[in-house]
Amino acid sequence: MGELSIKIKIANRVYPLTVNADEEEGIRNAAEKINHSISEFERLYDVKDKQDLIAMAALKIATRNFDLENKGILDNGKMEEDLTAVEALLDQHL
Repeated sequence: MGELSIKIKIANRVYPLTVNADEEEGIRNAAEKINHSISEFERLYDVKDKQDLIAMAALKIATRNFDLENKGILDNGKMEEDLTAVEALLDQHL
């Protein structure tokens, strides 16, 4: 399949991405889960800075990935790619 240009909204910021068509649904679902985590942290804690909320969501996701990797469910190389992508998003907020 070909590449698509899409826009993903995370923490009220839009990120234009070029993705493979077969990855689009997964990326949109991931963004939705990130936004859900951000909303939950915002509701549970008195944190208003979106950067802090994104960092908390990234830590939650990385912890889950680490746990799954230790159980042999996740590939370490893919996790590194995912964390690099999260790091790039955080760098954009700095």
